[in-house]
Amino acid sequence: MSTVAMEQRKRIHPHKFTLWVGMAGIVMMFAGLTSAYIVKRNQVNWIAFDLPAMFWYSTAIIVCSSITLYISNIAFKQREMAKYRSLVVTTLVLGIVFVVMQVIGFNQLWVNGITLTKNVSYSFLFVIVGLHALHVVGGLVALVVLFSKAFSSKVRNYNIVPLEVISTYWHFVDAIWIYLLFFLLLIR
Repeated sequence: MSTVAMEQRKRIHPHKFTLWVGMAGIVMMFAGLTSAYIVKRNQVNWIAFDLPAMFWYSTAIIVCSSITLYISNIAFKQREMAKYRSLVVTTLVLGIVFVVMQVIGFNQLWVNGITLTKNVSYSFLFVIVGLHALHVVGGLVALVVLFSKAFSSKVRNYNIVPLEVISTYWHFVDAIWIYLLFFLLLIR
């Protein structure tokens, strides 16, 4: 193998590099928001709140979706395409269930009087979790693209890079949610 070919194999794929840069930006955004949350919670008008149990149930769902996506990677690498397709569908369905459960959780908050404009503590909750929800929706769009490629009769390219990029992002969104959930529980 030539030196140039070996050097190219050591380089990170441009899509993966872009993803990592984007994830670093997302980490900084949530770090800034959670830091501001810590500072603001010392205000006199800060009101502590309890998170609905639905957020815990949705956490179990998103963790399961990460597991199914991880197993789908293994199936793809082993060329078990039927298993891969079913796991991609399962991951997509679990992702949608996560979003539905989050909406139910927000509805429970709303019914209990925890609204976006009522108090600064509630505003922080809605902004932080809402921004996470936007990132989950972006992951769902990527999973829909992965789903369409998995079931396309035209595409027979066994390129692992798109699956790896989407998997990395989905696991990242999962990890961010777990961080945010524990942060909101511990820092009231």
